[in-house]
Amino acid sequence: MAAEFSTASFKADVLESDKPVLVDFWSHGCPPCKRLAPVIDELASENEGKALVGKCNVGDNMELAAEYGITAVPTILLFKGGEIVERMQGYQDKSKLQEVIKGATCCGGPAVEIDAPAPPSGGGC
Repeated sequence: MAAEFSTASFKADVLESDKPVLVDFWSHGCPPCKRLAPVIDELASENEGKALVGKCNVGDNMELAAEYGITAVPTILLFKGGEIVERMQGYQDKSKLQEVIKGATCCGGPAVEIDAPAPPSGGGC
């Protein structure tokens, strides 16, 4: 099950996490958000111990939405070391989100590396 982030818990749960954190900013009455919700839950279970995956309701946490420039939902931010390393708006499929998480957890590198060498053969780190 995905974590629930709030204004009160965001610093400790997200910014100070020693693991990458994927945050789905969502709202009630948003069809793409409802479609994304089970994907976020699956990703949370599948990445347990490697990354933290959760959601933040923008209606209940307007300060956070404003602080991170959330102007449309769903907006998905990936944090690593307290910094945003990836930002996506709109519905994203599970494989794309998993790729982003893997990029942030694999070999300790950022989600996206410019001019990075190809990974070793066999798909491992």
